[in-house]
Amino acid sequence: MSDAVIVIVLLLVAAAATGAVLVRDPARQALVLSVLGLALAVLFTVLQAPDVALSQLAVGSALTPLLLLLSVRKIRRKRRPGEAGPPGRTGRQGRTG
Repeated sequence: MSDAVIVIVLLLVAAAATGAVLVRDPARQALVLSVLGLALAVLFTVLQAPDVALSQLAVGSALTPLLLLLSVRKIRRKRRPGEAGPPGRTGRQGRTG
């Protein structure tokens, strides 16, 4: 029975990791990363490593995605709609006439 549970959780981890790579939006990536951290915490619990599972749950499922979401929010807030890049830059760099 435990082998079947391990295989199921490993498939869940593989699916979550693949999802984290394939998602393009940074906010959604953070959420998928949180699901991946939760799946890894379940895997560590199944493998009888509860201390590692608790650490993974705290850091991988909560803290890291939260920091990523806050970073994305701050970056999006600084950039105004219609602003393409840093001020003072044009599309034609170093060319004249």
